[in-house]
Amino acid sequence: MAPLKSVLGSLVSTFEWIIALLLGAVALSALARRIKVPYPTFLAIGGALVALVPNSPSWTLDPGLALALFVAPVLLDAAFDTSLRDLRNNWVPVSTLVVAAVGLTTAGVAYVAHRLMPDMPWAAAVALGAIVAPPDAAAAVAILSQVKLPYRMVKVLEGESLLNDASALLIYRIAVGAVATEHLTWSQVAPTMALALIGSVVAGLLAARLIPPIMERVTEAPSAIIVQFATTFMIWIAAEHLGLSGILTIVVYAMTMARGAGLRMPARLRVPSYAVWETTVFVLNVLAFMLIGLQVRPIWTRLDADVRWEYCLAAAWILLTVVLVRLAWVTFYRTSLRVLVAYGVYHPKDPKAVASPKGGFIISWCGMRGLVTLATAFALPENFPHRDFIVFSAFAVVLGTLVIQGLTLRPLILAFGLRDDDPVGTEVARARAVAYRAALDAIEDDPSEEAEILRLEYRAILMQADDDPYGGIANGELPADPLRRRAIAAARKSLFDLRATEVIGDDAFHRLEEELDRAELSAGG
Repeated sequence: MAPLKSVLGSLVSTFEWIIALLLGAVALSALARRIKVPYPTFLAIGGALVALVPNSPSWTLDPGLALALFVAPVLLDAAFDTSLRDLRNNWVPVSTLVVAAVGLTTAGVAYVAHRLMPDMPWAAAVALGAIVAPPDAAAAVAILSQVKLPYRMVKVLEGESLLNDASALLIYRIAVGAVATEHLTWSQVAPTMALALIGSVVAGLLAARLIPPIMERVTEAPSAIIVQFATTFMIWIAAEHLGLSGILTIVVYAMTMARGAGLRMPARLRVPSYAVWETTVFVLNVLAFMLIGLQVRPIWTRLDADVRWEYCLAAAWILLTVVLVRLAWVTFYRTSLRVLVAYGVYHPKDPKAVASPKGGFIISWCGMRGLVTLATAFALPENFPHRDFIVFSAFAVVLGTLVIQGLTLRPLILAFGLRDDDPVGTEVARARAVAYRAALDAIEDDPSEEAEILRLEYRAILMQADDDPYGGIANGELPADPLRRRAIAAARKSLFDLRATEVIGDDAFHRLEEELDRAELSAGG
């Protein structure tokens, strides 16, 4: 009985810690929004503080599970919202960042790590370089959503953060494999890379063709969301078992599936699905930062004072290398492009394709590391050479970039005065006018009173569109939306009063509440 009580007590303690960490993360996220910094910055600080708590739990997670659990859903969520058109239009800067910047960062960090730790095998040093090479999408998007950067710059950063994980993890897998085999030649690596690249694209396209028809048969929201997550993990696991790149397979699958998801998925499934995915991405970020923080604590306690100082100094050099290599590459790329344009060798369709010095510096400063770096460090086998040093350095780079770059990025953007010409707003306004003309044509012959009410509203929208040279609507609202929201608010208050006075019960209340929720969503509330 005593061992059973001990186990139950341990489970309760773990549950209490999880609740405390999640609530703490919510508070940190709210504080981050209030002072306009990316929430991963505060999560990194929270992870560091958790590592310093004497009685914090010692949780373990199978390293092989880390990438699938933390990276797969986060990557699918980001890839689903990525514009293939914008990625194609910006393929030159994106590809150079994905290939050259990641490769140079990996090489630079590997060289510095090997010089600082001469007994570290080159393959382990390369693995460390690949771990800290890819910037994090969540941190960059959190900042970019608060300011109005030029649209092209935002698309370059989003495209990079989506695809650089694939290139970094490909190098990572090869390096980890080299440590395991202790001898790996280019003749062995090249076929692996070709299979991973070509096979992953084919697998992603095939999955995007086979899975959606199956998912369409699931019409209940909770079941549909569970199937979405299950298929995401299944695709990742299948790709890894086949020796493919799980990241590239997920990216291709999500981007391909997103092209037709709007037609296949009804709104009653899409609204809760998006909300659940957004929450899941946040929770996974919280768990990753906290788990790595808990991994750092035993590493720190095992080290004596001299070795601690050595680790801290080495991590600082690696952090500096990560920042400087990206800055050097972006500067070199921008300068080379300007020279090619000046001599007539390169003729960009868009003059804004070549970033200004200020724009180039902002792109180089958007190099915050985050979830992928933490997950890949955690995924290293337990017996991997210098694993403690690699995990410690990875956490230091994440913490350093999120604090130094994350806290200064917004002030820099505001100081540089970079502005967005809002091409998306123009496209949205014009598309809205076309869509409502089609809606009006579809009900033009209907003699019912309901159709006449809709016709009046659609005509009002089109009159506003005709008066606006961009075909827009003020504040993006339909004419009747403010009235709808006011009426719905009054109806909602009366509904609460009816329940409070027990004129109606909870079942009737929740059914009517759901109706009002749908009406409020349709009114842009």
